[in-house]
Amino acid sequence: MHRLLLSGGLGLLVARLAPAQSLPVLSQNPPDLHWQEVRTPHFRVLYPAGLDSAAQRTAARLERLHGPNGATLGVSPRPISVVMQAQTTVSNGFVTFLPRHAEFFITPQQALDLGTVDWLDGLVVHEFRHVGQFEKARQGVGRVLSPLLGDGALGVAAVGVPQWFFEGDAVGTETALTRSGRGRIPSFGVGLRANLLAGRRYSYQKAVNGSLRDNVPNWYVLGYFLTSYLKTHYGPNAWAKALDEYYKFPFYPFSFSNGIRLTTGLTVEQLYGRTMTELDSTWRAQQAAQPAPTPAQELRVEATERVFTQYQYPQYTSDSTVLALKTGLDYIPQLVLLSRRGAERKVFVPGQLNIPEMLSVNGGKAVWPEFQQHARWGQRIASELKVLDLNTGQLTRIGKGGRYSAAALSPDGTRLVAARTDASYHHALVVLDAQTGAELQTLPNPANDLYIQPRWHPDGRRLVAVTLSAAGKTIVVIDPATGTARPLLPVANVNLANPQPWQGFVLYNSAQSGVDNIYAVQARTGRTFRVTARPLGAYHAAVAPGGRTLAFHDFRASGARVVEMPLDSTAWVPVPVASTDAIGPYADALTAREPAGREVARLLARPDSAGPRYGVNRYSPLRHAFNLFSYGVVQSPTGNAVAVGLRSQDLLNTTQVFAGLGYDQVERTFSVTSAVSYQGRFPVLDVDMTYGGRDAALISQGVTYRDQWQYLRFSAGLRLPLTLTHSKYLQGLTVGAYLLHEQVYGYDLPLRRVTEVGPNRPLNAVQTTLSYVTQLKRSARSVAPKWGGSLLGTYRTTPFGGNLNASQAGLQGSVFLPGLSRNHAIRLRAGYQWQDQAQYQFAPAVSFPRGEGYTSFDRLRVGSFDYYLPLAFTHWELGRLLYIQRLRATVFGDVAQGRAIRGINVGLDYQNVGFDALVQFNVLRLRTPIEGGVRVVYSSVQRQWVVQALAFDIRL
Repeated sequence: MHRLLLSGGLGLLVARLAPAQSLPVLSQNPPDLHWQEVRTPHFRVLYPAGLDSAAQRTAARLERLHGPNGATLGVSPRPISVVMQAQTTVSNGFVTFLPRHAEFFITPQQALDLGTVDWLDGLVVHEFRHVGQFEKARQGVGRVLSPLLGDGALGVAAVGVPQWFFEGDAVGTETALTRSGRGRIPSFGVGLRANLLAGRRYSYQKAVNGSLRDNVPNWYVLGYFLTSYLKTHYGPNAWAKALDEYYKFPFYPFSFSNGIRLTTGLTVEQLYGRTMTELDSTWRAQQAAQPAPTPAQELRVEATERVFTQYQYPQYTSDSTVLALKTGLDYIPQLVLLSRRGAERKVFVPGQLNIPEMLSVNGGKAVWPEFQQHARWGQRIASELKVLDLNTGQLTRIGKGGRYSAAALSPDGTRLVAARTDASYHHALVVLDAQTGAELQTLPNPANDLYIQPRWHPDGRRLVAVTLSAAGKTIVVIDPATGTARPLLPVANVNLANPQPWQGFVLYNSAQSGVDNIYAVQARTGRTFRVTARPLGAYHAAVAPGGRTLAFHDFRASGARVVEMPLDSTAWVPVPVASTDAIGPYADALTAREPAGREVARLLARPDSAGPRYGVNRYSPLRHAFNLFSYGVVQSPTGNAVAVGLRSQDLLNTTQVFAGLGYDQVERTFSVTSAVSYQGRFPVLDVDMTYGGRDAALISQGVTYRDQWQYLRFSAGLRLPLTLTHSKYLQGLTVGAYLLHEQVYGYDLPLRRVTEVGPNRPLNAVQTTLSYVTQLKRSARSVAPKWGGSLLGTYRTTPFGGNLNASQAGLQGSVFLPGLSRNHAIRLRAGYQWQDQAQYQFAPAVSFPRGEGYTSFDRLRVGSFDYYLPLAFTHWELGRLLYIQRLRATVFGDVAQGRAIRGINVGLDYQNVGFDALVQFNVLRLRTPIEGGVRVVYSSVQRQWVVQALAFDIRL
């Protein structure tokens, strides 16, 4: 829903170095959890013990929304399972059909986009809409394909539906059915608003496919406005009709656009153009009605950024310097110091940031929350606090294994106040020792209100925070000594955020005028004032230590900038106390067009006790290990083959099964493969077996021999994938050991290749591997890591004796270094391979010079140099067909020294040079970019240039 899973990028990173396996490693929970299930007529909700109350509430909400949520799509989804993930502190949710289920991550986010709706209620509305969207694919071609593909048919049928529709329609549904979906929150669409008001109206290709130079709003934003325009102007069922047309036959290019055209007369480009025109007009009228902008002085940086760059979440370190978070297409997130003199200094590069809105500075220290994934269990992700001493640079890790989603330092820097949601969905404010992390106090919260973005009062005795309850939001002043809380504003449907106390006031963010700005409430009287009037939005106010200036970040099309203004309460404009936020474009129209829109919104505001209770049963992951989700024509889990068979994966990711009938197009032979991977314990257990046919020929002394035979290949072993990331470097370690057995039958050739198993000579081998990788996080424009390294060790042997004996050991390492420019990088790689291959020849364990066919030497030393550089960042379009975003190149040199071939004293040296030229592009307006190109190598052995096509790489 909101975030990508933390472990995804690192998992891909490690997988490229680790030995290939038939089944991927997924994210699991630790095995000591006791799982329960709640069943309703249409849902099965799985949850770990201790989450009973939240699970009952979620089940009741889902059941009540089953009809209304999918009404405008004309669907009534089949029963589905929902897994509530309580071990992670990532705020997320998703729906998938491989296997078909939903997952809700229960930790609420602290960001402005949360709105005034309970986190789990928002997940219910948004994610269940995805269930309805997938169910819509079960018609036409999707219905025909279901017997062949199982639930995989839904993905095949929906391949032409753009991602912006799925996410935008779901945001529109949460906006229509709740009092505070993201369509009602100005910060959600501020990037698009900034672009249009600045005259940056991009083409549809660029809007869909993105940019490596400019800020292009994501799928959620673009999709919300496009889908909402169509619902508003052509009726709430317009998308249901357009999808009906699309699913009749979705396999020709632009069939989605044709479905819209047949329903409304608009192509998708015309829909985009009309939506942008209407929004431009609406937002310009809104801007004209706003008061004159409040003057503010930008804290300028040393150079003007030509690529989208942001400076956000300012916190004063002195009266003239501000600590801020710098991000952008050219940068990984980093903390920088800005001053009025225009200087910028990098202070620190954090690790996997949790809610960066809660950067806090006091007492010469800075604190922020970071994700910390468990080394083995991908679903156990803590949110710990990092405290940085700004004078010494010393970093302290606070609350190891904790669940702190927001924290602030006391004025003297000795204590912390932190917001926490535990694994039972209980919210709390806790006071911590800033040096040791010891919890000094947990404040009472009998109503289980959510505390958002707490701050210390300058007196160091009181706290201020935003609270979210069933009735809405307010700002409270809390006295930890007594545990009492006093609201400063009436509880209302107003999206308050970032409270900042100053003298007798509390400053805060509010969108009550339709644009996010900074307001203030007088603590004694409850009177409210408008502090800023910025055209696009003012966010995250911070007061200077002397109390005379106010800093905040101001949004622009080129990226947010930190600005300052005098802090003078006499210049503030009195405004009425807000009872509701201003409504964003399309929000009220969507609610009015939903058959049960206002009824559902009222339902979600009712207390938990008003819902029904369902029976609870124990859920055994082992008894549900086999969960068939795709059958008939299936894609193998490695994604590189299509077979006739089946795939199974349980809902908790502990057990995967694959079985299929494959076909080798080269030799025209069939094979049967089965594989099982059990991942519910610390080591992963893998077993796979293949039985198939071979049809091959070999030439000996000018005579060609051909034969057909059968083979049986079996492997079983353990692997241990570990995530070791603790900082700005992504780190992973994988170790594995496998038993390999291969036997052939009916082999009648008079001789065999050393890479093949012969008659009556089975191969019984053991393979052990160790791979380690550490790489600095990369920006969007980086083509390779600037710092990092990897190590891959492999040992294969035949310890059981027999007729086929061989041994091989390989070790290869690489180092990444910065290049001559920001997005350039260097890789140095070296490796050594030793083997005894008298009777059998293993596959290579190190990289061979590019442009050469592999020659198996007894001793092989290799080395290489690569220089990675982008050539251009483009927005080239070829109509609807092609969109090119980047050109890049790699210049390389490979050297190798091979000695002895199967004991024969033969040597060969390689000195090859070449380059790769690659293009990153999108085809048919699919947003996932593809990269492909050509390699040109000069072979020193062949004494000629070799040209090779580089296989496409999908850039996830």
